[in-house]
Amino acid sequence: MSLEQQYTAILAQLGEDVSREGLVDTPKRAAKAMQYLCRGYQQTLEEVVNGALFSSDNSEMVMVKNIELYSLCEHHMLPFIGKAHVAYLPNGKVLGLSKVARIVDMFARRLQIQENLTRQIAEAVEQVTGASGVGVVIEAQHMCMMMRGVEKQNSTLVTSVMLGHFRSNTATRSEFLSLIK
Repeated sequence: MSLEQQYTAILAQLGEDVSREGLVDTPKRAAKAMQYLCRGYQQTLEEVVNGALFSSDNSEMVMVKNIELYSLCEHHMLPFIGKAHVAYLPNGKVLGLSKVARIVDMFARRLQIQENLTRQIAEAVEQVTGASGVGVVIEAQHMCMMMRGVEKQNSTLVTSVMLGHFRSNTATRSEFLSLIK
């Protein structure tokens, strides 16, 4: 059964008339949207980075902050929306600037929990760059907590992963955290 057919079945089970004007093309649109929202499954780290790794003598912190992200909670398949802050300490190589955001998107465009997403981004940046340290903080609002359940509209989940010098060196960690405020 195709994704489109499954959406038709879901609508019918909800009690909708799937032949009414407003819903005729909804299963097709919903299937297309879900494939787009989960396109990260079709991407690899190598494809996303696409060789954009450059030699550099810089060993100071490189950070891209406020990278907007959109993901789907794996528990309810409802969106969570937020921003990621990603920093690393180069060890002879720097990553093309847009590739940091593309790495965030690749992992965010999968069914996720934010805690795992944060770790996946950090480990991917570490793997690609060979950095001596990586720090990632994600702040996001979860529709599964806002639209249903406890219905808390102003809640934000903050997660962090610190690898290498970001974990072992308090000054590096503090610098990173102060820069994202």
